Amino acid sequence: MLEARRGAWWNANKIGLSPPPIETPQGWLVIYHGVRQTAAGSIYRLGLALFDLHAPERCLKRGDEWIFGPEQPYEQHGDVDNVVFPCGTTIAPDGDTIHLYYGAADTSVALASGSVRQLLRWLDEHGSR
Repeated sequence: MLEARRGAWWNANKIGLSPPPIETPQGWLVIYHGVRQTAAGSIYRLGLALFDLHAPERCLKRGDEWIFGPEQPYEQHGDVDNVVFPCGTTIAPDGDTIHLYYGAADTSVALASGSVRQLLRWLDEHGSR
């Protein structure tokens, strides 16, 4: 029923693989890619989901919108235009800084950094069950 409510959403055509889930006190944080077909072609963007720590098959929350999309020229133009997809993550020694390695336009690998706490906060504000 959840998918029916979402309709022609940002990841309506495909949900793809992600790096391994990240263990947090709130649950397993997953960064995944979603695809939407448009008249101009496919757009690949990144989203967030949170799964139960003890029953990881149970999704607690999933973002109602995407968090990261192709904006830079190297993400918008390449072998496959308008593509970002997660490849791997590392967490810094502070336990909060996340480094996300991602593919861009099927031509290069790039690095984005952020905060696990901020990602979880965003999911609290923009997620649904």
